[in-house]
Amino acid sequence: MTQDKALAILKSGHNVFLTGSAGTGKTYVLNQYIEYLQDRKIPVAITASTGIAATHIGGMTIHAWSGIGIKDHITLRKLQSLREKKYMRKKMDEVKVLIIDEISMLHQKQFTMVDEVLQYFKENNLPFGGIQVVISGDFFQLPPIGNEMETSRDKFAFMSPSWVRTDLKVCYLTEQYRQTHNDLNRLLNEIRAGNVGEDSYALVNNKIQETMYSDVNRFPQLYTHNADVDKINTLKINELEGDMELFKATTKGNKILSETLSKSVLAPPELILKEGAEVMFVRNNYEKGFFNGTLGTVREFTEDGFPLVETKKGDWIEAKPETWQVEDETGKVIASYTQIPLRLAWAITIHKSQGMTLDQACVDLRKTFEKGQGYVALSRLRDFDGLTLLGVNDMAMAQDELAYKADQRFLVLSDEVDAALDIDDLKAQYDNFIIKSGGKLIKEGSKKSSTVHKKPGKKLTHIITKEMLEQGKTPEEIAKERDYAVSTIYGHLNKVKDLFPDTDFSAIKVDAGIIENVQNAVEKIDFEGDMIKLKPIYDFLNETVSYEDIRKALLKI
Repeated sequence: MTQDKALAILKSGHNVFLTGSAGTGKTYVLNQYIEYLQDRKIPVAITASTGIAATHIGGMTIHAWSGIGIKDHITLRKLQSLREKKYMRKKMDEVKVLIIDEISMLHQKQFTMVDEVLQYFKENNLPFGGIQVVISGDFFQLPPIGNEMETSRDKFAFMSPSWVRTDLKVCYLTEQYRQTHNDLNRLLNEIRAGNVGEDSYALVNNKIQETMYSDVNRFPQLYTHNADVDKINTLKINELEGDMELFKATTKGNKILSETLSKSVLAPPELILKEGAEVMFVRNNYEKGFFNGTLGTVREFTEDGFPLVETKKGDWIEAKPETWQVEDETGKVIASYTQIPLRLAWAITIHKSQGMTLDQACVDLRKTFEKGQGYVALSRLRDFDGLTLLGVNDMAMAQDELAYKADQRFLVLSDEVDAALDIDDLKAQYDNFIIKSGGKLIKEGSKKSSTVHKKPGKKLTHIITKEMLEQGKTPEEIAKERDYAVSTIYGHLNKVKDLFPDTDFSAIKVDAGIIENVQNAVEKIDFEGDMIKLKPIYDFLNETVSYEDIRKALLKI
């Protein structure tokens, strides 16, 4: 299934299981849908099975959001205790869409408990209390943690009765965006099929360089165990001469959520750097030229004290602090974590590499102890040329038999859904779902929005942004003051432009060449429904202009 079709199914309000092999853009589709919901003020809970995965989509763990913690069952007394908490009642009452990413690592018992919590709070016996449920992940990746006596059948979420009752439309993405049709892609597909061929085994064996990790000079190095990672990073940083620079993270907001962020974000609470340190960016910031997995070397420290990193592609980037944040269902920031978006990158665990795209890496699979680790590690890379392999064991190329059988079934179900649902019929359902969810309709052919359920006397959010702009504040200052993402503020301003064409946007600076390129794109693109969208412009310009600059340019056109 294509990304566009999957997104259409999501927008129509169906419960969805979004899956596909590594590199097919599951997180991209999720982020597109999250932005769509937030633009229409539909309360959405953004969660994932682990803290690391949650930071990739700007959310929190499903355990923390739902209140289930680390338990494997939930009692009526516990549910009553949760309902006594005002913040729990508020968010459970408001939420209309629940997103759970990296479902492969969520135990079926916990999946069932989340269903029970929502039914209890919503006082509705429908699955998950009748709200839309969006589940994303790939069961060939890392599995749930369970006790030694549990089998895959006991652990995987798709074995939960709640999974069956939820009537999920399976959207199996098939377009590959990380690997092209190369030898690595073939190997990964063979691992998924449980039938690694002799040619692929030969390619793997030819890559093996059995040596000590201290003798390898290709970074990052991916290991299965934390002990190996900590050992090599400590060894390498201590070998460097020069002064040590210490960067400490800061947190704000809800204490528990802030602590969870500090444990989940890949940028550590205390980051020690020296000139010559091998580092990895752990945040996407396309405007500044880096993404989660960009590698480089600290060359010096700027006058402001921030590390200046030379990337492997030769770009020089000043690594200034970035903020990770958790928002509630209405988009308000309730916890944040600010740190330099770097970590030492001589070594990293395979678990923490999940979600990254790497141009090169040294991988050690000799101690693989879990099915899925080998697949996750290898699928981080684009091709075999970027791989140095220290060794493999039999577990590294293995896949779970139940995961394989389920995946084959998901493929069939996705094809059935794709054939049964017409995209035009799906689009006709968009507005009904928005109205049902109490959101705002964006009229076709314009960016004007109409409130479906608006509190009388409450000033519209884009009007507040307009007034602050007229007070001389920049979009960045407005975002900081209002606890919104900068992209949200630019969204407000684009609405302001439609409603108040004479608004003065001269304070917003953007290169004249970018304005010309964006205008050219707008004139040539056939926008669906005549509504100008960012993604087609971004693609038309071959990803050379950032989304933020596109938003700025649209204000000038």
